[in-house]
Amino acid sequence: VQLQASGGGLVQAGDSLRLSCAASGRSFSRYVMGWFRQAPGKEREFVGAISWSGGSTYYADSVKGRFTISRDNAKNTVYLQMNSLKPEDTAVYYCAADFKGLRLDAPIFEYDYWGQGTLVTVSS
Repeated sequence: VQLQASGGGLVQAGDSLRLSCAASGRSFSRYVMGWFRQAPGKEREFVGAISWSGGSTYYADSVKGRFTISRDNAKNTVYLQMNSLKPEDTAVYYCAADFKGLRLDAPIFEYDYWGQGTLVTVSS
C-alpha cells in the first residue's frame, strides 16, 4: 500500500482545511485508516481513525469536535476535515493504514503503512 497525503498549507487561526490521503495498492477498504501529526520537537501523536466501512470514528481529545475523518472507498481516499484551527495544530500530518484493524484506538506501532506527511501551519 502506498499513501499520499496532500492539502496542507498556511492558514490563520479559526480557519478550516481539508487534508486528503490517496491510497494505492492492496484493497484500501480493508484497512482502518488513521491520521497522526508531529509538531517540531515533539513525538508523533494520534489525531483520529476511521473504520474500514467509515461507520465508526475515534478522535484524540485535543481535536474532538473540531476535526472530522471520512473516507471514500470508491476513490481509495481518506479525508481529515479540520475546523477552528489553532496555532497548536501546527504540525506535519500523516495518514496511516492499519491492516489488522482490530481497534480504532490502536497504538502507533500497529499501523503498517505511512504516507509522507503534509505540513499544516496555523498562524495566530
